[in-house]
Amino acid sequence: MNDPGLGDDIPVYVISVAAELSGLHPQTLRQYDRLGLVSPGRASGRGRRYSMRDIRTLREVQRLSQEEGINLAGIKRILELEIEVEKLREHLFHLHNELDAARSAVARRSSGEAGGGELLPVRRARVTIFNTSTPPEQDR
Repeated sequence: MNDPGLGDDIPVYVISVAAELSGLHPQTLRQYDRLGLVSPGRASGRGRRYSMRDIRTLREVQRLSQEEGINLAGIKRILELEIEVEKLREHLFHLHNELDAARSAVARRSSGEAGGGELLPVRRARVTIFNTSTPPEQDR
């Protein structure tokens, strides 16, 4: 069912195939698209193309609706939160890697491996400060 040469995010399945793979009616897939529960890719002729990830999402929507009794608005919120959690996990992973690299650099520096006066890489941060106070009155 899943070609190893194709990634999970490549939209290749037309709506009839996606409906069959997900166990849903094509009209249900169109409704879920309109509601924003799943957003398939579009072919040049504007036809929907579903990826394997879309198929899994459709199956999960069906499961949450039928087995858990959750309405579509609730399912949409669950899917949004799952995406947010995944992004946060990825961000946390990168922060852990940065922290490990910084700890290693500090350990090397304190053990004398690094040459004296060597600069350590520091992640740049951009800060924007908004002046929320009212401007002083000027003499007229």
